[in-house]
Order: sequence, then C-alpha cells, then structure tokens
Amino acid sequence: MAASLDDDLELNNQDYYALLNVRKEATLEELKASYRRLCMLYHPDKHRDIELKSQAEQLFNQVRQAYEVLSDEHSRAIYDIFGKKGLEVEGWEVVERKRTPAEIREEYERLQREREERRLQQRTNPKGTISVGVDATDLFDRYDEDFEEMPGGGFPHIEINRMHISQSIEAPLTNSDTAVLSGSLSTHNGTGGGNINMTIRRVTSAKGWGEVEFGAGDILGPLIGLKMFRNITPRSFLTAQGGLQFSPRGLRPSCSLMTARHLDQNTMGYLQWRWGPNSAMTTSLVRDTKSSHFTLALQFGVPHSYLMMSYHYKFQDDDQTKVKGSVKTGWFGTVLEYGAERKISRHSVLSATVSVGVPQGVTLKLKLARSSQTYLFPIHLTDQLLPSAVFYATVGPLLAYMAIHRLIVIPYTKAQKEEELELQRKSSATDIAKKKQEAESAVLLMQESVRRIIEVEESKMGLIILNAWYGKFVSETSHKQEKAKVIDVTVPLQCLVKDSKLILTESSKAGLPGFYDPCVGEEKSLKLLYQFRGVMHQVISADTDPLRIPKQSHRIEPDS
Repeated sequence: MAASLDDDLELNNQDYYALLNVRKEATLEELKASYRRLCMLYHPDKHRDIELKSQAEQLFNQVRQAYEVLSDEHSRAIYDIFGKKGLEVEGWEVVERKRTPAEIREEYERLQREREERRLQQRTNPKGTISVGVDATDLFDRYDEDFEEMPGGGFPHIEINRMHISQSIEAPLTNSDTAVLSGSLSTHNGTGGGNINMTIRRVTSAKGWGEVEFGAGDILGPLIGLKMFRNITPRSFLTAQGGLQFSPRGLRPSCSLMTARHLDQNTMGYLQWRWGPNSAMTTSLVRDTKSSHFTLALQFGVPHSYLMMSYHYKFQDDDQTKVKGSVKTGWFGTVLEYGAERKISRHSVLSATVSVGVPQGVTLKLKLARSSQTYLFPIHLTDQLLPSAVFYATVGPLLAYMAIHRLIVIPYTKAQKEEELELQRKSSATDIAKKKQEAESAVLLMQESVRRIIEVEESKMGLIILNAWYGKFVSETSHKQEKAKVIDVTVPLQCLVKDSKLILTESSKAGLPGFYDPCVGEEKSLKLLYQFRGVMHQVISADTDPLRIPKQSHRIEPDS
C-alpha cells in the first residue's frame, strides 16, 4: 500500500503554474489575468488555417484545464499536495469541500485504500510450492563389490524418491471476506495421495479475523476446522485453532492455542500449546533486526521434544545476501545446518543449505523462490557422517553458483538493464518529441502576437528579446565530447513581455508555453540577450530561479 501511494504522489510533468506563468501563491485575479491573455493567444476562432486551428484548440484546452483547477480552491489544494495524479482519483466529487491540507491528505489515502480494495477483487494471488526429493546416497554409500555383479555397476544410481506439489488461490468476496482454495499432491517411493481445502476468511474488525476450513483427501479423510486471530493489546495477540479429522480410524479432534508478545521493538516471544496426534508445548524467542535474525525454541511433546537455535546474518548489499546456521537436538538426534541465501534477480531468491545430522546423515537443500512460487530440491547424499559428503555438499553449490552467476546471471541481468534503459530512452525520446511538437505549435500561434508586441516595444524603445536559449550549456571546462542541448525560446519569451517587463516565476521554465525540456534529468538554465532603451543586456538564470527583466545589473558595458 505504501509503495502504491508513493507512486501516486509523483507529480505529473505538466506544471499548471508554469503553464500560466504565475506564482504558487497567485491570487484569483492574477490567475484570471494570465488566463485571459493566453486565451486571446490560443483561442481556436482566431486561426483560419485548419492545422493551426487544431493546434490552438489543443493548447487552449490545456490552459483552460490549468485555470479550472487552480481557480477552484478545493481542486487547487489537492493539486498542490498530490499533483495531477491526485485529481484523477475517483471519489473527490462526494468529498466535503473547504478542507485543510491534512484532511485532504487523509481523504486521499482513504480513496486510495478503496481503490486498492477494488483492485484486490480482481486478483487471485496464486501461491505454489513444488518439492522434488532426490536420493543420491549411491554417490557415497555404495559398495564396490555390490556393483561388480550388476551391469553398468560403475555408475551410481540416483533417483527421485518423493515429490510434493501444492497450489492456492484467493478470491476476495467482499471488502472483509476472502475465499481461499488450495490443494496438494504428494508421492513417496511410488505411493501417494492428495487433498483439497476450501477456506472462508472474514475480517471482523481492525483487531481480529476468523476463518472456517473444509477439506477432503484420499488418505486422512474429510476435515472441518476453525481458526481465529485477535489482538489482545497493541503489543500482543492470540491465535486459536480447532479441527475434526474424519479418518478411517475414527474421529480425530485437535486444537491449538498460540499467544505472542512484543518484548521490545525487535523481539517477539511466542508460547504455543497443541493437543491432538502431535501434542506439544512450545516456547520460542525471535529477535529480528536490520542486520540479523535470531531464534531460540524449546518444545516438549509427543513424539518429539527438542531444543533449537538459529542465527541469520544479513549483509547490507543490493543482493540481500544472508548466511545462516542452526543447531537442533532432541529425541530424534542432533542436526546441524548452515547455508546462504542471495537475491539473483528482481523477483528471484536462491538459497542452499547443508544439513548434517545423527542419524539422518548429510542432505543438501536447494531452494528457489520466484515471486509467489517456491521450488525445493532436497538431495539426500548419505545416511552416514562422511567428511567427503559434507565437503562436496558445501563446495559444490558454491562453485556451481559462481559459474552460473558469471556465465548466465550477470550477462542476463546486464542485457535486461540495457533493454530497460533502451525502453526508457525510447519513452523519453517519444515524450520529448511530443513536447517539442506542442512547443513548435505554440510558437507558430505566437507569431502574430509577437509581431504586434515588438512593434509596440520598438515604438517606445522598450524591451526587445534579441536571443534566448534554454537547456544545458557547455562550458569551457566541460569534456570535449559533451554537447550543448539547448532550444531557441526567443519567441515564447517575447510573447510574455508586457509593459516593457518580463516576469518569470520560480518554477521550471520547461512548463512555459512554447518551451519543452531538451535534456530530461540534467541541469538546465536560461540565457537571454535583450535590448532595453537602446542598450544591450545579457543574463543567465538557473532553471527554477525567478527572473525579472530589465535590470541595470544585466547591462553590457561597452569597451572603453
């Protein structure tokens, strides 16, 4: 939601204040004066040529839209805070007028939330997991004498011994109700099964929600479940869950309770009780900071009791690299795990974990998370604690990642960035071409007005703009390859002269009639050479600085 809001707060390229050449604090009278002047310049009825009439109509509509927004107190307040994007949000027409900026911002966020809710109704939010278990124990556990009796016995036997596929989709029913449909299929050593679940979730208030679950499968049988969540205090919450499983062995009830509390800004404490086929009492402590993640958990239960501790270190880099390690010990034995995780593209995260345990042996776990899809590849290497298996499980993925990263990921990412830059360049070139065409059309429409203005100014030795350039200028200290990117704005500025004065407000000059931005994203300035009272003047002004001419300080003194 925050990201979406930030995107919508970006102002549109068209600056209404610059278009009318008025201050942001301009009064209604100043707006009217500027609007009347531009209407006289761009009114379609003043032009007989069909092409000029069409161009004038387009520019006239832009000026009228700018005036309508800025002359309305309510619309102007919205525009000042959110730009043109804010005016495009549906719902302002029913909002009470004469609100303060704080109230307008609050109302905007409410309308944005409503728009997000409408968007949610069109989303299914699919999530899925695919797990493929590989039995590669023949790489390390095989005996040579056994393989001598088998044809091709010199090659180890590697097989896929288990698979699991799960998928879920969401379907918003109302602003507070959501249906979730999920299903899964599993197979292990040639036998398997599946199940399907339907969940209805309702948000009851800002403090809680509840859901009802119905499920069916070919192994455990039908399931009915109920789950509730509730914020007890601002720092703690409670989750309760209960279910009835109709299995071939009879009715199997289960329930669980979990409470959690914020111990400080970065630390959470959890306490969970489960009753049913796997009854247990678990307590855990989780501390998550910008650079690390620590978990300590203790469980007493049937059939498993254990103590577990894990630590993740987060590198502060663009790839969001993490290294992690954990140790878990209980009635089942002891397991030590270590690994790393790294972001390999905009939407993909790759991780590798080595699991070493007694009596589990050595397993390499590969995981690829791409958007809302997860792919798991647990590779069981040996049932024993063999140093060679641990070595290859550690070094193998590292070397493979380095090779794939250098030969595939880096070239692919580089090509992707170049493609994005090319699209941006094309988009920018298209936008510049459009603005240039509009500016050239405006200059054509200004010619007759400029001719009259010059005649009046010459008759009283007033202000004549001889030359004016706008854009990026190249200085003597610039690189030789660097080129100037400027446009001639003599006509547009002369058109703005009134009573031998030219006044420009403190905003980007690219929004003025007859102007456009010739170098998007680069520093620009305005350079003028003008004549006043028969004396030459020159001035260079930064793009967003206000400018008022004529001025005595701009005078060019003749060489003595």
